[in-house]
Amino acid sequence: MDLLDIVLHLDKYLLVLTQHYGLWIYLILFLIIYCETGLVVAPFLPGDSMLFVAGTLASTGAMDVNMLVSILVLAAFAGDNTNYWIGRFVGPKVFSHEKSRFFNHAHLQQTHAFYEKHGGKTIALCRFLPIIRTFAPFVAGVGSMSYHRFLLFSVAGGLSWIAFFVYCGYFLGNTPIIKQNLSIFIMMIILLTILPGAIGLLRQKLKS
Repeated sequence: MDLLDIVLHLDKYLLVLTQHYGLWIYLILFLIIYCETGLVVAPFLPGDSMLFVAGTLASTGAMDVNMLVSILVLAAFAGDNTNYWIGRFVGPKVFSHEKSRFFNHAHLQQTHAFYEKHGGKTIALCRFLPIIRTFAPFVAGVGSMSYHRFLLFSVAGGLSWIAFFVYCGYFLGNTPIIKQNLSIFIMMIILLTILPGAIGLLRQKLKS
């Protein structure tokens, strides 16, 4: 069992988990979303595709879709805040050396200035970008972004992200064309969410 197989066949794995654990599936999904958004060591966990498949299963009656959305929004909120406060606590200690090449105080000030100016849209929109959504709240904490501002955009971004993918799965996941080609559709979701970040990296390399 490898990670790619799990991601591409999430419908089968989630269905088995639901059948075996019943209501505990809500806690399992909560922990996955919490870890993916709250721990910088876990950006590899499935996010968008898992939300879509969970919505698809909810449409069959395996889960209550509104309860699912509520629990996962809470998980995304808790993860974001955990990441932010870890960064807020660690940042000043790591970036305290003026002569350090990568972790000097000037970089910390630049990060703070960026997040004060662009942090809101970064925190909200990064929810739809795998890997970046794991690191953005941590960096916001490192840069000491205003917590009240962070909180506002974290809630808005988390609610939009969870609701969009879960309800898309709920209303569209069992249409014949998607149901018969779910693995291909999951791969399309992964590629579409990774594409903006890949384009951004390519533009940076072309400029340098």
